[in-house]
Amino acid sequence: MKTANNYKSTLNNMYRILLVEDEESIREAVKLNLELEHYEVVATGSGREAMAIVQEQRFDLLLLDVMLPEVSGFEICEQVRLTDREVPILFLTAKDGAMDRVQGLKLGADDYLTKPFVLEELLLRVNNLVRRAQKGHDHGPDVAEFGGNRVNFVTFEAQGQQGAFTLTKKEAMLLKLLIDRKNEVISRQHILSTVWGYDVFPSTRTIDNFILAFRKYFEEDPANPKFFLSIRGIGYKFAME
Repeated sequence: MKTANNYKSTLNNMYRILLVEDEESIREAVKLNLELEHYEVVATGSGREAMAIVQEQRFDLLLLDVMLPEVSGFEICEQVRLTDREVPILFLTAKDGAMDRVQGLKLGADDYLTKPFVLEELLLRVNNLVRRAQKGHDHGPDVAEFGGNRVNFVTFEAQGQQGAFTLTKKEAMLLKLLIDRKNEVISRQHILSTVWGYDVFPSTRTIDNFILAFRKYFEEDPANPKFFLSIRGIGYKFAME
């Protein structure tokens, strides 16, 4: 990894970056060079700690290694995207396979840089992502429509079979996870870790209650659901053609 000695930042403001990298030498080198470019950097080598940090603090960019102990960069990205569609996410990883890149992008990452990398290229990519985000691109409302139902994941406002109502944050997160991965069976363990996090594990009965609520909200016949399906012994699926 080469050091960017002559790179000149075009940013005038102090933007905040969360750097998650478990290799200490890389973490310290990247952190130092980002700080030399006048970024404020919060760095950790723990995916679990990163999950807690990102829930408590605001960042202008996330730099995530993929292969982390306990909680992977992919898992962090997926959880972040349940509530934040705007913050740029850049993966730093030794996993250079095409399918790994596709998976990262499908989970909502904006860019993907493989190791070993030239540090100047990383700084340029960081600069571009932050500037693009600051331009305030209008991605439009994050809305899902199905079966005559409508859900806005920005305002949590919903239109269901019984009329208009407002989702709770946890309801919105779980619903978004299911809809984002429509027609896929999602395990209870994955739902618990993604929606509730790794430090607070409710019982699987809690998820059952959420699914029952979704059926009441959105199904024409809650007793015979066609959207929110339970897969015995595994988990749940949002079914949609």
